[in-house]
Amino acid sequence: MALIAAFVVAPRTLAARTSGSGFDDEQDLAGSFRRAFAGYWSSGDREFSPGLERVVDHWFHYHVAKGVIATILLVVLVALGILLWKAFLGATGDETNGRAVLASAGVLVTVLALLSLAAVMANIQGATAPFASLLPMLGTGTGAGAGGQSPTDTFDQVRQRLADSLSTDGPSSPVLDVMISDFARYHVVMAVLSGIVAVLLIGLSVMSLRKAAGTRLSDRRTRRVLGSYGVLSAALALVVAVVAVANTTTAADPAPPLLALLEGGW
Repeated sequence: MALIAAFVVAPRTLAARTSGSGFDDEQDLAGSFRRAFAGYWSSGDREFSPGLERVVDHWFHYHVAKGVIATILLVVLVALGILLWKAFLGATGDETNGRAVLASAGVLVTVLALLSLAAVMANIQGATAPFASLLPMLGTGTGAGAGGQSPTDTFDQVRQRLADSLSTDGPSSPVLDVMISDFARYHVVMAVLSGIVAVLLIGLSVMSLRKAAGTRLSDRRTRRVLGSYGVLSAALALVVAVVAVANTTTAADPAPPLLALLEGGW
């Protein structure tokens, strides 16, 4: 519970300390990003402006902090889950209520572990490509960026320039090239992570099903638990494999999905 609370509360404070910058909340961060991006877009340079660099650096440290906490939480939940399921399998026949409590706790911990794994993957992705993970915050905003450029006007210009480059093979821009390349990297990371996790889940499924098949017929409880984990791991491997394929497809041709993201349809 302490780690879950830390995952929600601590990253913002840690990121502010380690990056040397802080924001009041996510709304403040999003507003700062939109204004800094407006100035970055109007400059036409590939290199981030100081204001945008500050936001991106903060977002990188934020994802690193969340990723570290999520990893620790995952390790704790896996260890706790093993203990719970061992206790469940070792419970005697006259401990019906105790077995029910252990089984419920084991299921809950398993679900939390899967959520923690997803959080680890998402935050590795965000830390690897923090600029791309900030792009959904562009949207519409208020205030002016450098040179008086409105974030709303900038957002419209980005979408129009990207749409023109896709429909007519028109000229791109250095900033747009950076956006597309970072967006591609963002999805490459998830494709690789998903592929690794899918392989591990397949291995866990095979191991669990083999152990279930080798368990004595009289030990139905153990066979049921191992079989359930084997089937669950196989199903999750299929889901994660679909995620890997989807991210690979996006990374191979990132511009259309980026336009869909900016138009709010993806």
